[in-house]
Amino acid sequence: MLHPGQLSIKDFTYELPENKIAKFPLAERDASRLLIYKDGLITEDLYCNLAKHLPKKSLLIFNDTKVIEARIIFQKPSGGLIEVFCLDPHPPGSDINLVMQQRGSARWACMIGGAGKWKHGMVLQKKIQCQSGEIVLRASITERLKDSFVIDLHWEPSDISFAELLHLTGTIPLPPYIKRAVEETDMERYQTIYAHYDGSVAAPTAGLHFTEKIFESLALNNISHEFITLHVGAGTFKPVKSHQMQDHEMHAEYMNVKLDLVEKIARQKENIFCVGTTTLRSVESLYWLGVKLYKHPETDPKELEVRQWEPYESRNEPEITVENSLWALIGWMKKHRMKQVFANTQILIAPGYVSKIASGLITNFHQPQSTLLLLVAALVGNDWKRVYDYALANGFRFLSYGDGCLFYITKSGIQV
Repeated sequence: MLHPGQLSIKDFTYELPENKIAKFPLAERDASRLLIYKDGLITEDLYCNLAKHLPKKSLLIFNDTKVIEARIIFQKPSGGLIEVFCLDPHPPGSDINLVMQQRGSARWACMIGGAGKWKHGMVLQKKIQCQSGEIVLRASITERLKDSFVIDLHWEPSDISFAELLHLTGTIPLPPYIKRAVEETDMERYQTIYAHYDGSVAAPTAGLHFTEKIFESLALNNISHEFITLHVGAGTFKPVKSHQMQDHEMHAEYMNVKLDLVEKIARQKENIFCVGTTTLRSVESLYWLGVKLYKHPETDPKELEVRQWEPYESRNEPEITVENSLWALIGWMKKHRMKQVFANTQILIAPGYVSKIASGLITNFHQPQSTLLLLVAALVGNDWKRVYDYALANGFRFLSYGDGCLFYITKSGIQV
């Protein structure tokens, strides 16, 4: 079987006309169309009828991250505009929940629109009007990184948190392929109804279709649901520029999963459906964390991570069962008195990967030559082409505000 590093991204492309990209969400979230792929067959329905297409006693897992208003526009004294797009707290690995509550100052890795206009040593300033008076925000560049800049942000008075500051002055960062200005409705619609923890710069878009009505129908069909938290970084839109995947560096993200959920997954064993690629990457990462702890139970919590190629490095070793892996993780968490596991995952799921925990995936349609499309191909093999051809031929809407799919995962492994 070919190692995923040898894959050519050009084999995972398709023609996506501009008019197939949804620029706006539908009036009703759950009125979006749902393509169902199961046992090689393609059918379709609406999201509001999702419960009919899932087995009884299934477990759905969602990502409850919340999109922050990560874009801040500064105006230079000369009138020129500079956009600061907050990507991740700096240094990497900072607890984003704590960072969002910082008062008076914050340091972030940011992309800068109009960086050439921002001269060395220049401090940008923005005045923000709010009910309590005026807030003055200042920004300065402290370091240049490979694809971004480290920006120091300071604000006075300092009695509001960074999360509150962004809410007052920032805007929701719509994906770059939605070529229009942000509108007021995006503040609500580019957010799941269950979004809870501030920290993402992109929505876990598979969840945008879910409504209270759907959750009620799931409960009536004895289908339970739980939440993980993985804050989505701008790396989710990072194009694959290398010819072969071995030259592409997968973006890393921090996942937060409660002990109770790990135990529930271990007991559930089957019919576990992930809502969104971020959720699936997190759930599958639990297995690989457990494998590491099964082999090395003395691992320090600070060293807990899943590297990009880790799932493919142990192919010639005896496979550790999902049960042994998860209970190793559970035992380690209890030993360290951890109610939740907080770990870095860089996992790349591509053809050659066999799903360990997830039975199915609910997701939107993804961009050509993207790591998200590779993930879909890993789960259903070359049938991803049939699915996408069907969707294009039958008027499905693509990408973040578009329609979606329910994939039943082919567990036997895909030959590539």
